[in-house]
Amino acid sequence: MYDKMSVGPKLHYKVVLMILLSGFVARAFAQEEIDFDDLLQRVDTIENPVYKPVLSVSYGALNFMGDVRNSSRLPVVGNPAFRVNVSTFIDNQHHITANFYFMAGMLTGNQRSVTDLSQNLNFSSEIYSIGATARYDFGHLISKEMKIRPYMALGIEQLSFNSKGDLFDAQNRFYHYWPDGTTRSLPAGETGSALPLVRDYVYETDLRSFESESYGLGAYSQRSFGIPLALGFSMELSERIAVSMGTEYHYTFTDFIDNVAAEGTRIVGKSGNDGFLFTQFTLHFDMFSDPTTRTVDLLFADLEMDPVFFDDEDGDFVLDVADHCPGTPYGVLVDTLGCPLDRDGDGVPDYLDKEPDTEIGVWVDADGVALGEEEFLEQLQRERALKREDLEAYMELIRDRFVDRRVVDVPEKFEELDTDEDGYISFDELLKAIDEYFDFEVDLSIEELRQVNEFFFSQ
Repeated sequence: MYDKMSVGPKLHYKVVLMILLSGFVARAFAQEEIDFDDLLQRVDTIENPVYKPVLSVSYGALNFMGDVRNSSRLPVVGNPAFRVNVSTFIDNQHHITANFYFMAGMLTGNQRSVTDLSQNLNFSSEIYSIGATARYDFGHLISKEMKIRPYMALGIEQLSFNSKGDLFDAQNRFYHYWPDGTTRSLPAGETGSALPLVRDYVYETDLRSFESESYGLGAYSQRSFGIPLALGFSMELSERIAVSMGTEYHYTFTDFIDNVAAEGTRIVGKSGNDGFLFTQFTLHFDMFSDPTTRTVDLLFADLEMDPVFFDDEDGDFVLDVADHCPGTPYGVLVDTLGCPLDRDGDGVPDYLDKEPDTEIGVWVDADGVALGEEEFLEQLQRERALKREDLEAYMELIRDRFVDRRVVDVPEKFEELDTDEDGYISFDELLKAIDEYFDFEVDLSIEELRQVNEFFFSQ
């Protein structure tokens, strides 16, 4: 306890600030450790963030599915292709995404046969595609909490191609395929000067303009439309980055990508249009959308936090800065001032009191056991020294018999703060008043709040 007249206004404001900070920390007492960042910031979830277009980059393999096939290849082993994609949500629930893309790659086919020499065919075509798809992620059926989610997509595209064939070697000698599996400079059966040839896989011949009875399809259009159908799954790596893997079948409205059709030439292809598979891995970058959470700076966030304010050395859940009884043994029940409970008010805390129900005003010994007046006075004898505090207690009791003690009553304007009506403003009641002041729930001015603080320390 101190003399309030000797304490300047600055110290009072510091005490109020210290108590305010203590009120915030008191809510975290049940935890073993206090995270001071939680006292300074709060993370709120934004209910309706604004979503902006997402950029994606895909890399994968193209495999042709038409008349000229690579029968030995797997779908993931094909010609490289890449795609750039821009996507955005088109429904309020964010289950359907519109995707706009550009794709570029290479389609090839190399087909060999020893039984039907006319089926020794090859082609290579650069392919470019611009299209749009609608992608559905099964959000109506799958929880948003799942990080890995399947998807399907359907769309339309415009594509262009320029088919060429590897028909001649570097010396401009035409490839002739023989039944024994070799490639020679003369047709099968002419053994005179038929030199063995090795394909160089340089696709030098424009198949549309090559004059041969085997081809002869003419100057067909090298532009067409297609319908892509995709299946795959996606996974979120962070709030801004996701990955997906899947495969797409592109059905086209042309049968000329490989320069072989079901009719019109001696080489007869299968009925139906050409198509191709695109198996890809995609990275998605959401760089422009609003964040889904927002960090809010709380009161006193600009202050430098001093850990000394939050020390509780004796572990009684009352901060040292407000603890009137530091050093309380661990586990002992304390009041709001941090002092051990003394329910009978005999000056001996309950955890040491051997008679915890002593009547008020009765003299007791160090163990809380009641003493008669003669026993108490006997301790005043010289041969049995009495502790100073025991003597003072006795003199206080004697004085109370003749002199009315002055009791500091709670000022009338602050009586509503004494919620338990015990005639005393406790530390918890002071903290509650400060909290209600900043929440505009109590009719007090800052000067009156300072007066409450002074009265608390004057009790």
